[in-house]
Amino acid sequence: MAKLIKQMGEEAKVSVRQVRKEGMDAAKKMKAENVLTEDRQKIFEEDVQKLTDKSVKEIDLHVVAKEKEIMKI
Repeated sequence: MAKLIKQMGEEAKVSVRQVRKEGMDAAKKMKAENVLTEDRQKIFEEDVQKLTDKSVKEIDLHVVAKEKEIMKI
């Protein structure tokens, strides 16, 4: 069961990273279309990365908590 939870956590992180890639691609596209300046693109990308890091950390915390919960049973 713990293995399944870890696998689900990894799948969730893969999904988050895919969304990150889409966000980074969107920033590049907006820069190419002159919707964003280069400075704004960097800020946008930094914000996307911060959200990604936060989400991955939350996933890790949930996986650890769920593993502890299961080990009690």
